[in-house]
Amino acid sequence: MWGKRFFLFFLLGFLLINLVGCESFVRKFTRKSKKSGQAVEMVLVPEEYKGPNLTKEELYRQYYLYWKSWQDELINALTYKASQKKKVDCAQEALKQLVNMKMMLVSDAQKNFDGHISKLTILLVSLKNDAYGSNDARHLQSAERIKAGIQKWLIYPKVKNYLK
Repeated sequence: MWGKRFFLFFLLGFLLINLVGCESFVRKFTRKSKKSGQAVEMVLVPEEYKGPNLTKEELYRQYYLYWKSWQDELINALTYKASQKKKVDCAQEALKQLVNMKMMLVSDAQKNFDGHISKLTILLVSLKNDAYGSNDARHLQSAERIKAGIQKWLIYPKVKNYLK
């Protein structure tokens, strides 16, 4: 009886010493340093990206294309009941591009943008206040009317003589 217990304790002790002494066991339970061995190179003089030099025509057309794509995205978001955040983001980006288009024109022609910008701003405020999307049908009609008005009056061939 004592022989079996002694042998069992001896075997357990031997196994315990082997496991503690095992390199992989020790490596498994030691903390690894959080510092990486590679040094991070710091940027001392940041360079600003200038972008390609675009003509006024190209820049206006680019803003118009961005506005149109954001307006289409807003219409799709309203049609397919997207999240409120998506709708608001699309409206904000469309408004931003519309303001960029306005700033490229002479002051007399900028008045044509004011009505469209105010309508889009009203739509944006209404979208922000409609948390549950209960007025999506009304917002969709408004977004489509805004798009039709801008496409009718503010395309490049109609405003090309008013660029700064």
